[in-house]
Amino acid sequence: MSLKKELCISVMNSKIENLSLKRELGLVSAVSLIAGTMIGSGIFMSPQSVLVNIGSPGGSLVIWAACGLLAALACLCYAELGTVIRESGGEYIYILRTSGPVLAFMLIFSSVIFVRPASVAGISLSFAEYAVAPFYPDCPAPQLVVKCVAAAGIVVTAIVNCLNVRFAMSLQVFFMVAKVFGLSIIIIGGVVLFVKGENNSLTDSFKGTNVGINPIGIAFYQGLWSYDGWNNLNYVTEELKRPEVNLPRAIMIAIPMVTLLYLLVNVSYLAAMTPNELMSSSAVAVTWGNKVLGSWGWVMSIAAALSAFGSLNGTFFSGGRVCFVAARERHLPDILAMAHVKRLTPSPALIFTTAISLLVLIPGDFQSIVNFFSFTAWFFYAITLSGLLYLKIKKPELPRPYRVPIVIPVLVIMAAIFLVLAPIIDNPAIEYLYVTLFIFSSILIYVPFIHYKFCPGILDKLTVFLQLFLEVAPAEKNL
Repeated sequence: MSLKKELCISVMNSKIENLSLKRELGLVSAVSLIAGTMIGSGIFMSPQSVLVNIGSPGGSLVIWAACGLLAALACLCYAELGTVIRESGGEYIYILRTSGPVLAFMLIFSSVIFVRPASVAGISLSFAEYAVAPFYPDCPAPQLVVKCVAAAGIVVTAIVNCLNVRFAMSLQVFFMVAKVFGLSIIIIGGVVLFVKGENNSLTDSFKGTNVGINPIGIAFYQGLWSYDGWNNLNYVTEELKRPEVNLPRAIMIAIPMVTLLYLLVNVSYLAAMTPNELMSSSAVAVTWGNKVLGSWGWVMSIAAALSAFGSLNGTFFSGGRVCFVAARERHLPDILAMAHVKRLTPSPALIFTTAISLLVLIPGDFQSIVNFFSFTAWFFYAITLSGLLYLKIKKPELPRPYRVPIVIPVLVIMAAIFLVLAPIIDNPAIEYLYVTLFIFSSILIYVPFIHYKFCPGILDKLTVFLQLFLEVAPAEKNL
């Protein structure tokens, strides 16, 4: 290393000796981060998929309610975890502290390479579908156009999150308000239709329900995609003001609100469309808008696009923090554990997440992304909640500002096991074997590079170059 580089690094580190991410998030921001991320693409893309798999309008409403209940119970468990282990990183840090580094690395490997980029890619695709829909009123938009718009959405979101935490969260609050407004239009439209007596879709509503394990599991996957984001606040615990108070409060406000909105919106969809119309729609909110609002139907396309963009912003905000925390624990390259010296944002981690997300976007298909994302995510949720059981049984003396009855994590773990096994037992697909092999292949990387700490010298040189180029430095924990 040259003397000039050594001096530059020494000066930079001396100026930011106590660099850490700031606690910028209050209760409103916390609710917006959870609800604003949850209310995104799913409620505008998944209703038809849930209905196709479960087979009946009544069955689909039961699935939506059950998904909300499962997300709420899981969220309550995460509230206890977040107040016992007050570190950012979500599942990664909880598994690391309760189950050890090997399982934690398996999670972060899967998360960084597939789960988080898949979530970003899926949300960006739905954003793009709705953003371009008004320009292609009579036919589906070309996939090249959709993916280019999706890529632009990813890049813009990354830039916003790299520039300023407070601005990113202000956008999150704005988009949450816009989403609730858009969903309120759909709900009010549904009420008007019901007053007019247009509720034929809900007559004999459970006829044709599929009760097989596989269709129920896949329907849950599609419904739970719409609730994805319920755990986002646990990724940014170190940036939350008074986490022991605001974490449980934000959960108890956001989850019931979102569940109620989703149920009412689905009822409105079914009031406006027959089940066949809903199942054949590629953009259900646009179809609803054209039938109910007439020439103003394009408004729903814009509302859905804004909703997805807000969800994309929230996913990016939390996703970059997972890379950041894992790098701080030496499970990812050191450069990803650094923050900008002036803006105090984890820009290297955000840039890395952007690059991987753009790669996943290239071959991405929305339905496949949702299924494989849910399969992988619930596998690790089960491991995380097993850690909560371990803490309850083996570490009861740890301070717990908030606690849940032990039966709740047991129920959620049982549901997670069902969701992981359901698509495999009833109708095995080779793709799920590939995903499983991919998860366990991380051990081949863990042994030489993490356990034995083999590190090629070129990585040190690259870290120095990127640290100077990006103006970043190591950040401390903010406990």
